[in-house]
Amino acid sequence: MARSRRRPRARRGPVRVATTALLGLALLVGAVVVVVTVLGRSDGSRSVTESCGVEVDGTRWLLSPVQADNAALLAAVSVRRGLPARAATIAIATALQESKLVNLGSGDRDSVGLFQQRPSQGWGTVEQITDPVYSTSRFYDGLVAVAGYQDLPITDAAQKVQRSAFPDAYAQHEPRARAWASALTGWSPRALTCTLHAPSGAGSSDVFTARVDRDLGTLPLTVSAATDQAPAAIVVDARSLGGGSGVVADDVRGSWAFAQWAVAVAADQHVTAVRVADQVWSRKDAAWAPTPAAPLASGSVEVTLAAAA
Repeated sequence: MARSRRRPRARRGPVRVATTALLGLALLVGAVVVVVTVLGRSDGSRSVTESCGVEVDGTRWLLSPVQADNAALLAAVSVRRGLPARAATIAIATALQESKLVNLGSGDRDSVGLFQQRPSQGWGTVEQITDPVYSTSRFYDGLVAVAGYQDLPITDAAQKVQRSAFPDAYAQHEPRARAWASALTGWSPRALTCTLHAPSGAGSSDVFTARVDRDLGTLPLTVSAATDQAPAAIVVDARSLGGGSGVVADDVRGSWAFAQWAVAVAADQHVTAVRVADQVWSRKDAAWAPTPAAPLASGSVEVTLAAAA
């Protein structure tokens, strides 16, 4: 029987090889686009990377919403105590170095909390120090006891309070801390914004006013309860935060201190909008913009909370 001859296998020419490679690359790119699109969408909309930032002199200084919430407390306590913005700058820079502005339950040796204060060094119990209001107040108690702290370099002022093993480390956080302190004490209006996910639930006027009392003290305010037509809203008289002098500039500064504090705590408090003067920050737009509504009275701030689904 005659044996059939095998045909010699044709070699792939360079054009065919290149075509095959390009086709494979195109399929890979297409697959990546599909994966990115799927991962980038949730409930039919683009995913959002949450962040808060302060823009001063063309530079934007970012923090996470958790860090921003803690920075808001640090600045609020300084305002409540009538301290200068420099005190808030020192406190924020110190907490950035010690804990990255996160209320830690542990640290080096027995250090805990925002400022990594140590029970063994007399700062208080673990339970006390991990209370951010307590630890912040203790930090300021130490700071105001430092003669001339306002005129000292941040690293020197912080070190006199903290007694750190790395005293020069605080200085690296000064620009970020100064920008955040300036916004949260009202000296830099319209500087602080947050990009946040949609609220996970309805806001509570009782919870919000309790947070105001905790951070800033009792302020005059009126609450409009949520209805079928409108979500809950709180209008706060923040003039006292500017010194309560009756000077228009001070009243404006007080209102911006409160307004930007409200934006910084918006994630935790389910805030959807903050209105001050003729400006409004909305969670949807993540920016300050002119409002078509009539301007609020000097020193007043309106905060709108998320409605029930």
